[in-house]
Amino acid sequence: MTATEGTPKHSDIADVRRSWTEILFTRKMLACIFLGFSSGMPLFVLVSLVPAWLRDNGVDLATIGLFALVGLPYTWKFLWSPVMDRFKLPFLGRRRGWALLTQVLLLVSIGLLGHFNPSTSIQAIVWIVFAVALFSASQDIVIDAYRRELLADDELGTGTSFWINAYRLSGLVPGSLALILADHLPWSTVFWITAAFMLVGIVTTLLVKEESDDDLAPHTLREAVIDPFVEFFSRDGIAAGLAILAFLFLYKLGDNMATALATPFYLDMGYSKTEIGSVAKFAGLWAVLAGATVGGIVMLKVSINRALWLFGFVQLLTIIPYIWLSQAGHSLAGLFVVVSGEYLAVGLGTVALTAFMARETSKAFTATQFALFSSLIAVPRTVANATTGFIVEAVGWTQFFVICTALAVPGMLMLFKVAPWNAEDENAEDQDPDDTALVEAEEEAGS
Repeated sequence: MTATEGTPKHSDIADVRRSWTEILFTRKMLACIFLGFSSGMPLFVLVSLVPAWLRDNGVDLATIGLFALVGLPYTWKFLWSPVMDRFKLPFLGRRRGWALLTQVLLLVSIGLLGHFNPSTSIQAIVWIVFAVALFSASQDIVIDAYRRELLADDELGTGTSFWINAYRLSGLVPGSLALILADHLPWSTVFWITAAFMLVGIVTTLLVKEESDDDLAPHTLREAVIDPFVEFFSRDGIAAGLAILAFLFLYKLGDNMATALATPFYLDMGYSKTEIGSVAKFAGLWAVLAGATVGGIVMLKVSINRALWLFGFVQLLTIIPYIWLSQAGHSLAGLFVVVSGEYLAVGLGTVALTAFMARETSKAFTATQFALFSSLIAVPRTVANATTGFIVEAVGWTQFFVICTALAVPGMLMLFKVAPWNAEDENAEDQDPDDTALVEAEEEAGS
């Protein structure tokens, strides 16, 4: 984005890039860690704990599979995000108030799940699971907005890295601890113990400062619904706005497709379930955490634009070894190396893309715009899950991974338009791009 003469500079932008110690050792980073944990935990309750609980109680696999549909709030959360931008609850501030409400509702709804019998109360369970998804998606809306308002531009990469790692590590509670406890305790107790981990987010919300600027908040619901889109497309024109949206869709398309059918691929290659669980899954976990960590460290020194270029090339190149693996036969060492490389790239790319989304949101409409962006990047995952099986059946695994590699190229080409290599370095010292867009939108509206 180009600087506009007379545009006010954001107070968080320093004349020189701060040292890594000034960024790392702050209360902001602790807030990112604990809020990331709180944001991730409910999702893993839905994808790890609930299916295990249902199956343990004799629910058939077809019914369990249909439970994935109750996760729709994660895809459509931009529809009610304007309400959370517009209205301020009468406690804690515009962001912390909504965060506390959703976290308390999550604690209660997760805990209540274990009091129902899946063999006799499946309809009630569907509604409670939907409520958990709704409250979880709503918590994501407000935490994403709070994180953007909390972090300065040169802190986005590192703060996002901490947030992503804590988000993923939170999965150990419902996906590991809760399952171990279920062998020794009744499910009702297990769900309440799991729900109690929401206290991490609740306590953090009570302790952190409110960063939202109420002067920038929309004053009417119409402003909250319409103005975020008007502001976004008025910055550099409709074509530039559409280019950003296309980039968000394309940047991780090949990457998402390559991992969509990972477990069936390993099985088809002759790996046992034990080998997949002990080698592939471990390789994926450590690598994605390492990728997010390394990505945050690298982004202390390079701009968001350059990180998108560097990490995007890594994403593309790490798909190629799957072509070799599809021809190599049974190789545990090869499996570990290939999966580690791919998920290292997943972690790197996620950090850069999330930081880019945060930078592109206006602080006047943070919740709505970030919810729109994050909903949009969820679409490729849906497309991948829906189409990859048909592609593999038609062309086979080797050609499938060739296609995935090719589909990673358009997202890289979009970087020439939306994130030129040198643009961030030129603009970072001048201003916050959010302020430029806001001033232009206000001038256009005559305010």
